[in-house]
Parts: sequence; structure tokens; C-alpha cells
Amino acid sequence: MKAFFYGLLSAAVLALAGGYAFVVTGMMPANADSPPPGLEKWAAHRSLKAAIAREAPLGAGPVALDDAALVAGVKVYAQNCLVCHGGADGQASNIALGLYQHAPQLATHGVEDDAEGETYWKVHHGIRLTGMPGFSQTLTEQQQWQVTLFLKHMDSLSPAVAKAWKALALPSAQAAVR
Repeated sequence: MKAFFYGLLSAAVLALAGGYAFVVTGMMPANADSPPPGLEKWAAHRSLKAAIAREAPLGAGPVALDDAALVAGVKVYAQNCLVCHGGADGQASNIALGLYQHAPQLATHGVEDDAEGETYWKVHHGIRLTGMPGFSQTLTEQQQWQVTLFLKHMDSLSPAVAKAWKALALPSAQAAVR
């Protein structure tokens, strides 16, 4: 039994030393234009899902669902989200094209099926290792809920809100580099 324990301990120490060597010798990709290792993707997704399940608020948020709140949400989106998540046309900006990990273009890959609390959690806290910042220190609670409502209902906007959404334009046109 003692030999088994020492063998197990030795294997764990070797695994840790190997992992350390992998990182400090630059073998682990650090560049934004390479695909992530499978272990990194698995750990990030599992951790994110568990944190949201544990911490996201349940039920509807404190901001009433009306056109005024949705238009305010569009304005918050325009100032804080557009450059990474795109406008109503679904086109990625130059910044978004270079991001690692790629930010979803919300006009085409929206979050309408996510619970409000989940979207709010992502806006409030951000998502580690993705470039998604947390806005808890830069947006008011009301602004965070307004953009959450907009994102939750962006597939069923009234004509007035849809007009404000479709009027958003990216700061610059994409440069085709090939």
C-alpha cells in the first residue's frame, strides 16, 4: 500500500512538473490567432456554466419591459457592445475579427433563449479568458438591465425599437485582408 501511495504521489508530481514546463517554455499557445487546446475549452465552459447556475439572478429583472427601456438598452449596446458584438446587419468589426475568443455577433447568434439572469450575469461580471469585460463598475444597474432586456427581446422588437437597432452602424467598415 505504501508503494502504491508513493507511486501515485510521484505520478502527480511528474504531471505537475510537466504542466509547469509546458507553460513556462511557451509550448502552451498564448497567441490570439490559434485554436484553444481542448482542456482549456472544456475547463472554461464548465466553469462558466457552473458559475452562472450558482450566481445568476432568477426571474425577471427590476426594469420594466417597454419601448423606453429597450431603446435605452439599444443605446447602451451601441456605446459598449457594438464594436465586438456587431450591429443589426450581423457583420463583425475589424476588432471583432481579431478577437480571441471570437465574440458572438448577436444579430445572427443572439442570446434571446438565455434567461435574463444569465445575460445580466455576463454583462455585470464579464467572462474570464474571452475578452468580455464586466460592466459592474462602468454601467449603472439600470443600464445593465436595459441592455439585458434588449438582448433578451432583440428578435421581437416593436417597430420603433427595431428602427433604433437597425440604425446602429459599426465605427468603420471591415478591411478585407487576404
